[in-house]
Amino acid sequence: MSKLTSETHRIESHVGQRIRERRTMLGLTQQQLADLIGVTYQQAHKYERGINRVSAGRLYEISQVLGVEINFFYEGLDKAEDEMTERQRMCLDIARNFSRIKNEKYQDALSMLCRVLSDKAEKEADPA
Repeated sequence: MSKLTSETHRIESHVGQRIRERRTMLGLTQQQLADLIGVTYQQAHKYERGINRVSAGRLYEISQVLGVEINFFYEGLDKAEDEMTERQRMCLDIARNFSRIKNEKYQDALSMLCRVLSDKAEKEADPA
């Protein structure tokens, strides 16, 4: 595999990873994304895995469905490491699970808990 081919695959994998991250944050399944952009589940899966290249037009459709600008999919591309950290995985998991909570009171309570904990952590970290 040439250096150019390798770099192209790295970019395609990164774009796919960013599609997956955003879809997950919105609480969408791969099937729901596929339905929204008019492709099969298998095709959406291949986009996310970087197996199939996402055309410019399709990437535009995906950006519209996921509510982001196209440059979102390229953010972080210049980083040496393309792997998600464990902390990033945990944040995506929290977002996915939060979006699956149908009871708004539970969502509000969880949101308040996060706010209280983050405020407490800030106060503990600030010795002033």
